[in-house]
Amino acid sequence: MTSMRLSALGDSLTEGLGDPVAGGWRGWAALLAAGLTPDPDGVAFTNHATSGAQTADVLLRQLPQARQRRPHVAAVIVGGNDTLRATYDIHAVARHLDTTLGSLVEDGTVLLTACLPDPGRMLGLPEALARPLGRRMRSVNTVVHALSERYDAVHVHAAEEPWLYEPAMWSVDRLHPSERGHRALARAFHRELSARGIALGEAPDDRTDGVAPTRSAQVWWMATKGTRWVLDRCTDLLPDLLRLAAAERRENRAEQLDREAAEQTAAALRALPSSALLPQSCPEAAARSGWNVVRPAPVSPA
Repeated sequence: MTSMRLSALGDSLTEGLGDPVAGGWRGWAALLAAGLTPDPDGVAFTNHATSGAQTADVLLRQLPQARQRRPHVAAVIVGGNDTLRATYDIHAVARHLDTTLGSLVEDGTVLLTACLPDPGRMLGLPEALARPLGRRMRSVNTVVHALSERYDAVHVHAAEEPWLYEPAMWSVDRLHPSERGHRALARAFHRELSARGIALGEAPDDRTDGVAPTRSAQVWWMATKGTRWVLDRCTDLLPDLLRLAAAERRENRAEQLDREAAEQTAAALRALPSSALLPQSCPEAAARSGWNVVRPAPVSPA
């Protein structure tokens, strides 16, 4: 008998890319679902996540589907693809996430959120290219930290997990977890949910049960699908990224650009409806991301 409904919203990370099973992908959210109740069949799990989704896609397409199911718990992990677009706008990211999370909380849903690792570092890009991407990811993570506190989300600091940079935790594309990585993320969420008395079942096993792809299969995937995936995400970004990298090196403006990005992030949060301000811990969250941010002056709630 179903006693809990779990919905997962997001991109390819939550879709399960990197954790193949018969008929498709499984992923961390499905692994977590089995441990939310003493009876593994007691959870009705729906995965709305799609590869390539940005925050706008989650808001406009996935959120209406999820709200129809009235989930008790909903995972919203998205933003990485926004940073890989020339159209990246931290103000838009903040608005999309605030509306998505706020709508689910209005329905009485418990939220699951996570900060994400630096894609430039994960891909091993040269510093000149990695730094602009890392700056964007820090902005997104700062917004996620702030809104997670605002909506009392169950938050996992995925960008700080000790297993993050272990090669075995990642697929050959270095952007998606392997089965072991998905299990580690599921266990991290289970730990936080257990502390709140929400997860009552057993934590996901850290032992793998899938068949790990062979090295030749990984190379074939990267050649036929993985490279296409990366190109699809980065085609419109690359010219802009090269421009940003050149300007950063030529003008030696890295620290100034860091400050400007932090100020834009703070402004994006101040501009949200209903006075969604940076919470008390946001400077600490930003500091964990490598920024020293001065919290904006308080504004009276609307």
